[in-house]
Amino acid sequence: MNDMAVIRTEYWLHRLGNADLNLCLLFNRSCRYTVVVRFFTCVSRLGDGMFWYGLIILLPFIYDQSALQASIHMMLTGLTSLAVYKIIKQLTGRRRPCNMHAEIFLVADPLDYYSFPSGHTLHAVSFTVVVMHYYPEMGLICIPFAIAVALSRIILGLHYPTDVIAGALLGSTLAMTSIQFI
Repeated sequence: MNDMAVIRTEYWLHRLGNADLNLCLLFNRSCRYTVVVRFFTCVSRLGDGMFWYGLIILLPFIYDQSALQASIHMMLTGLTSLAVYKIIKQLTGRRRPCNMHAEIFLVADPLDYYSFPSGHTLHAVSFTVVVMHYYPEMGLICIPFAIAVALSRIILGLHYPTDVIAGALLGSTLAMTSIQFI
């Protein structure tokens, strides 16, 4: 790679980093409002797993025993997603915005130290894609919830927008790949 290409790459990475921080600050400013904090803290905590575990358990009761396949598929995708995101987090070691910038207001305690990618978003998207493969109508519940989970991670000061985007891309890729194997 020649020197000009390196300079251009560094320039664009710097610009991306600035845009990432500015968007993070913009979303995080909404924490001035108690209703926003309460709503997104609740969504984030549900996104820790309770919403998805409940859905996995309830699917066979909602649809019938044939939904066991969807529940098992969600569990296997969730376990795979967990392994992938933990490895990536350790490899990248990106610190959370609340740990890097004093102006980011931390609202909820992080589950771990690193930021990239957003595991909450990865799981929300992967579970949504899998459940919608079996039951498209579940998108009416799961898509808005997954979007709220993704937004909560930025608003609460836990992730940069690029962490959330990466989590969504990884989650959808893992889910779509898993669907190819069923």
